[in-house]
Amino acid sequence: MTATGRLVFVAKTARTFCYGFLGVLFPVYLAERGMDARQIGVAVTLTLLASAAMTFAIRRPAERYGARAALLAQSSLIVVSALVFLVTEEPWLVVAAAMVGNLAVGTGETGPFLTLEQVAVTRATPRERLTTTLSLYNLAGYGASALGAAAVARAGAAPRMLFAVFLLGGLVQMAAYALMRADPARAAGPRPAAAMPSRPLIHRLAALFALDSLAGGFVLQSLIAYWFYTRFGMDLAALGWTFFGAQILSGFSLLLAARLAPRLGLVNTMVFSHLVSNVLLIGVALVPSAALAVTLLLARHLLSQMDVPTRQSFLMLAVHDHEREGAASLTNMSRTLAQSVSPALTGWVMGSVSLAAPFFLGGGLKILYDLMLYATIRKVEPR
Repeated sequence: MTATGRLVFVAKTARTFCYGFLGVLFPVYLAERGMDARQIGVAVTLTLLASAAMTFAIRRPAERYGARAALLAQSSLIVVSALVFLVTEEPWLVVAAAMVGNLAVGTGETGPFLTLEQVAVTRATPRERLTTTLSLYNLAGYGASALGAAAVARAGAAPRMLFAVFLLGGLVQMAAYALMRADPARAAGPRPAAAMPSRPLIHRLAALFALDSLAGGFVLQSLIAYWFYTRFGMDLAALGWTFFGAQILSGFSLLLAARLAPRLGLVNTMVFSHLVSNVLLIGVALVPSAALAVTLLLARHLLSQMDVPTRQSFLMLAVHDHEREGAASLTNMSRTLAQSVSPALTGWVMGSVSLAAPFFLGGGLKILYDLMLYATIRKVEPR
């Protein structure tokens, strides 16, 4: 990779370390300040809607001024968010700060940073190394997020200290982006439709990825943490170590993807590993003890992220270079927007129907997505 690619890795690591502890801390912190399951579901939905809006809004500035300027502006909002966390404990102000800071509430990352960084990494990497490099890019995120989750176990009783670390992480991101090579400015204004030959494929993929994220919104890390907290009485320390293990195994799944994709192909690796992981997800809700539920959750994470680098690599190679910002922006926006619908509904379902219902909804819809995705892309050849 070029120096720009390495700086993206630094920023990714700093950001996802903070997301690792905030994703676990966020729902418990709100619950301890009086919010119930429905209100926490609404809070997570608002956070995701803000992320979707930012993903949509960042495309044109990135195309016009380059990724460096857009990422610098976005990371400055993290600093603002962290300062609000430090000065208030009012629950809805904390939610507003999470919206401004693009707080990730799932085990994986979507949103404006991923949109621009995956394009930057693609352009900084030789074609034959792309899937491996994207696997390592995501591995850096999951490894840092795992350490962040472990930080909750060590400092769960001191949230203000973690918020201070979030502020420091935002400053590290700004420094990394400032050191990136500036992108040349491009012509303003939308491209004509004829210049986007991959538009139909991009739209189909965006719709399918939206279905996957709609399903994923039922089982976000923050909501699973709340489920373990309520169902089995697990404290912050136990939750922190559980999600530390989940993130580590997610990292291993990324390495498996890099090894298997050249042998099985991007599509087969993407679909079939994801299908098995969703069967395990449904199993989490069926077992009677915390130990068995954690075991199935960890087994699920060993497979669940194999589709991430393969999906990103497939998308970047299925479109022309000048279409990459648009393809990444549209697919990530559709993912985040669809994911935002589920948490508020999940909060209602958990509070009114069953704590376990979201696992069946999420797992079932994800299995449907796997089957539809395979039918759609099995004959599409990457460029």
